[in-house]
Amino acid sequence: MQISDDELLAYLDEQLPAERATAVEKELRSSSVLRQQAALLIRRRDQGGHTVGEIWRRNRLSCLTRSQLGGYLLGTASNDLADYIDFHLRTIGCRLCEANLQDLRESSQSPTDTTRRRRKFFESSAGSLTSSR
Repeated sequence: MQISDDELLAYLDEQLPAERATAVEKELRSSSVLRQQAALLIRRRDQGGHTVGEIWRRNRLSCLTRSQLGGYLLGTASNDLADYIDFHLRTIGCRLCEANLQDLRESSQSPTDTTRRRRKFFESSAGSLTSSR
């Protein structure tokens, strides 16, 4: 299996889709040459070698905001943005954005603990409130 430096860096930054990350990890376990290549890439990156690709990956410049993902879930995102989100999640396989999307899905399906606590507090103190008139 051929693994490029860019793919190895993406693996080290946990930015590969789970299936590909598993395959790269398996190769790393069996190949001392690949482990040396990974160590060299880590040293080079730690010494301050900054490429556009490294900066892009490290700062996750392609990732989406929670607001954009929320709009996607609500169906209010523009067609272009929705297409990009589909590409980012399905083709790129961004695990961080997928986790954010899943969190938004779960939080929109049931009231949060905060909402429940507020409702309970309001209901328990409603009798204590008096009119100031």
